[in-house]
Amino acid sequence: MPAPAPIRILAAEGAPRGGLAALCITQTTGWGVLYYALIAAVRPISEDTGWDPALVTGAFSTGLLVSAVAGIVVGRILDGTGPRTLMIGGSLVGVLALGGVAAAPNLPVFFAAWMLAGTAQAAVLYQPAFTVISRWYGPARIRPLTVLTLVAGFASTIFAPLTAALSGWLGWRVGFLVLAALLGLVTVPLHARFLNSSWTRTPHKEPAAAARKRIRATRHSPEFLGLQALMVLLCLGLYTVTLNIIPLLIEKGADYATAALGLGLVGAGQVGGRLLFGSIPAGARLPVITGTGATAVLLLAVLPGPAPVLIAAGMLAGAVRGCQTLLQATIVGDRWGSQDLGVLQGTFAAPLTAVTAIAPAAGPLLAACLGTYTAMAYAMAVAAGTAAAIAVVASRRTRD
Repeated sequence: MPAPAPIRILAAEGAPRGGLAALCITQTTGWGVLYYALIAAVRPISEDTGWDPALVTGAFSTGLLVSAVAGIVVGRILDGTGPRTLMIGGSLVGVLALGGVAAAPNLPVFFAAWMLAGTAQAAVLYQPAFTVISRWYGPARIRPLTVLTLVAGFASTIFAPLTAALSGWLGWRVGFLVLAALLGLVTVPLHARFLNSSWTRTPHKEPAAAARKRIRATRHSPEFLGLQALMVLLCLGLYTVTLNIIPLLIEKGADYATAALGLGLVGAGQVGGRLLFGSIPAGARLPVITGTGATAVLLLAVLPGPAPVLIAAGMLAGAVRGCQTLLQATIVGDRWGSQDLGVLQGTFAAPLTAVTAIAPAAGPLLAACLGTYTAMAYAMAVAAGTAAAIAVVASRRTRD
């Protein structure tokens, strides 16, 4: 095999005092307002406007697809300028977008507002935050990344009921204006106070053409594309099944309340997975995480019941989802260093964000095409199993 290219790891920037806590607060607020609020408000929006709930959710999914594309540009900006101006700008765009959501007189404007919100998501949610943490902490980033994702994991716990309460008390339009104000008041000052205005530790200057060539070579390399494909397949299998676990469990004999509990416990599994991630040896993470994910999805397909066993399999799949988030946050830096981390991270994550956008609709569509949700789960087990096979091959090549 040819000798691997040298990994360019810049010295850690050094996290400012209180920086991690500030990012935890801004990520929790950003995820709560720009992501979970709409999910919690689909019913009141539909009842008030007469818009089909599927179209309301479709606007949100469209915004996520915009976020996937915008993340590549955001990563390039982040590498060159540092995070402060970018993430402040993203927060302000988010405020503007949510104002547009609240004022939307019709579905086209509602879709446009969520597309604008997608650009804000790209600039303020996990991908730029992961890059900031990696630049602040360098090789010691696993623990702060774990803390960040654990705390931000409570965004739905806080903001879903808050959105429902605001919608019931003030109406969903005024509720979204309140959430927009909250996003700006919480995140803008914290981004301004704690984020770097520019990176202090940067590599020696090189011609722009040489930098573009190096980045292009990395993005088109078999290793980068293989790992990206692996993560896309794993993400597709996990999210399509777990986000549609309610109809899957009902099909296997569970009542609605039990199936809904199963969905809630998937989230609990995510927390456990994030706590366990750091204990998995770095060299074994790919095969262990993908293999466990494929097993969990296959169990949800194969097992006819009882419901507690199926729910346990769902929790296992949730744990893999928690690990997958941290794997996504670290895998690029582990293999290609931090010199071009923003643009490489944005490129790597783009199809994963797109998959999470289509996964809620992919489950019912596949179930309709294949006949049952159980058949859908078998198909997704094949996707996750393919990811596990790629992981085994990739880990063997790394050892060689």
